[in-house]
Amino acid sequence: MTTSPETPALTLDSLREGPPTVSIEIAGEYLGVSRAYAYTLAKNGHIPTIRLGARRLRVPAAALYKLLTEGE
Repeated sequence: MTTSPETPALTLDSLREGPPTVSIEIAGEYLGVSRAYAYTLAKNGHIPTIRLGARRLRVPAAALYKLLTEGE
């Protein structure tokens, strides 16, 4: 994962202190997978999502944080 000056580094602290939900693309970046694979994981229920409206899917930051820190 490369970061540009405009893109903040993705850390567990930024996930915990950031907005309550993130996009599937951002969740994929935290997991280190491609955008397409992140959508596949979400579709198969491996990434928890909530639906906002007819088309918008978001990932709860707390659930993603728990997923990333399991086993620590």
